[in-house]
Amino acid sequence: MQLSVVFPVYNEAGNVEALVDDVVRACDPLGREYEIVVVDDGSDDGTSDVLRRLKTRVPRLRVILFRRNFGQTAALQAGISHARGDVLVTMDGDGENDPADIPKLLQALAAGVDMVCGWRQGRWQGALLTRRLPSEVANRLIGYSTGVRLHDYGCQFKALRRELASSLKLYGEMHRFVPVLAHDVGASIVEVPVGYRPRRYGTSKYGLSRMVRVILDLITVKFLSSFKTRPIQVFGLWGLIAVVLGVVWTIWLVVERQVYGVPMGNRPQLFLAVLLTFTGMQFITLGLLGEMLSRTYHESQNKPTYVIREILE
Repeated sequence: MQLSVVFPVYNEAGNVEALVDDVVRACDPLGREYEIVVVDDGSDDGTSDVLRRLKTRVPRLRVILFRRNFGQTAALQAGISHARGDVLVTMDGDGENDPADIPKLLQALAAGVDMVCGWRQGRWQGALLTRRLPSEVANRLIGYSTGVRLHDYGCQFKALRRELASSLKLYGEMHRFVPVLAHDVGASIVEVPVGYRPRRYGTSKYGLSRMVRVILDLITVKFLSSFKTRPIQVFGLWGLIAVVLGVVWTIWLVVERQVYGVPMGNRPQLFLAVLLTFTGMQFITLGLLGEMLSRTYHESQNKPTYVIREILE
């Protein structure tokens, strides 16, 4: 199998058939052996029935049905795990990504990179500021925090190689951070403009409430990317700062008491200084425990702390 087109769907009974047909029209002229992997994330609007009917008409279609709704990240991970192609193209299941751009992604991938990310054009025409502003802020925040600067982290239209896809483990809401996870293992990434089509049926499942989850997952990704194998670097640093500040503050209060006769017993500063000292010690202890857990994680499962690109012999 040369190519797998993967997309999750949730309550997309009105869109999924047209999207599968669009994928077929885009991939047939490529002359490659391909498959279409659709993961139904526990839909309750008849999407699974549409997919069952489609399976009899489109032999290249493979359908994975979840028992309940597990979320977009879990559905995408299932699609990647069950795909058999040497190259994977992932996309949204609402029809907003145009399968006609698949050849453009594959052409960019053939230049020798590991991942190609889509950048949706014309998405914000007529859109409210309440939708565009959070997206722009999120893109800049993720790019600044991770060092992987992309214009459109929300675009799930991507092409990546099988060996890279197999190394990705997605949890929570990590589907939007796939480029960051890929960059963490040394993948080369480029971004190409792609078209945008308004959804034909249904309503968008994205909203401002996802901003909170994006921020929390960004903290997780940043920690795992930078400090997974050395947690003492982050916890120990803040702990050391707190301990030093607490000790210096306590010494100053003692000097004020002994030299200037300033009473200590009823001063809130004394309690804050002691609290700062003990909190810092707890942070250092937490960092040491994190170091032990990190080593147990890697050594017990024989997981290397490095990624080899190639071995020449």
